Amino acid sequence: MENVVGFTNVTKNFKDFSVKNIDLQVKQGFVTGFIGANGAGKSTSIKMMMNLLKPDVGEIKIFGLDYKKHEKAIKERIGFVYDGNVFFEGLNLKDIKRIVAPAYKHWDDKVFYQYVEKFELPLNKAMKTFSKGMQMKASLAIALSHHAELIIMDEPTAGLDPIFRRELLDLLQELMIVGNRTIFFSTHITTDLDRIADYIAFIQDGELVFNQSIHDVAENYALVKGGLDLLDRDTEKAFIHVHRALTGFEALTDNTKAVKNIFGDTVAIDHASLEDIMYYLKGGLHHV
Repeated sequence: MENVVGFTNVTKNFKDFSVKNIDLQVKQGFVTGFIGANGAGKSTSIKMMMNLLKPDVGEIKIFGLDYKKHEKAIKERIGFVYDGNVFFEGLNLKDIKRIVAPAYKHWDDKVFYQYVEKFELPLNKAMKTFSKGMQMKASLAIALSHHAELIIMDEPTAGLDPIFRRELLDLLQELMIVGNRTIFFSTHITTDLDRIADYIAFIQDGELVFNQSIHDVAENYALVKGGLDLLDRDTEKAFIHVHRALTGFEALTDNTKAVKNIFGDTVAIDHASLEDIMYYLKGGLHHV
């Protein structure tokens, strides 16, 4: 299976923050959700993916090519969907098409007008009159009109109302029916990904914690509840993070099999949502 994006040992240092030793593969034909708290390194990683930032260490390949020799060829095949307006505010969609279309070898006017109609976008109104949701639809229409194979979305649902968020997720599912298209979707709203993601990459404090299929995440990670008398130095090794309360403990594990072997039926094992996983890995209950 071909990787559309490959980060190998990628590090980028800033004055007060670093993205460290990232090994990230994005598989062709799937939706990869990129999760992490605000400030975890998602936007920095995406900027490196887009060649807007260069890594200090490591190698980045997109479609098996590197930016040094193949920047134009790579960018022809990428569509970037922003969470806001990146166009001149006074321009309308017709003007923007006239400016953008010649930059792409595979621009398709017919597809552009199809999506303008489907998304109910006005062609002659200035972009500044568009709502955030409409700006995103305009951005997506442009990405789809040059037959982008990799669509990168940075926090696309932040600030959208719930109805439009659901509409957008339905639309992304529809787009994935075309087999060779890949979506890389960064968000801190993890519930969006429960519906559409095939793979989840989780970044925390500039480090990639895991990159697994959503099936493997559901199989391996779980919330475990039981009595305090069950905990000791050995049994606690089965957990990533344990929260003790007067009524018992609640803990996150990434090895459900080991928990079953150690505790048998003496504990309750529940599904861990992506939000649970983020929360516990951050040590969310550490100080309670």
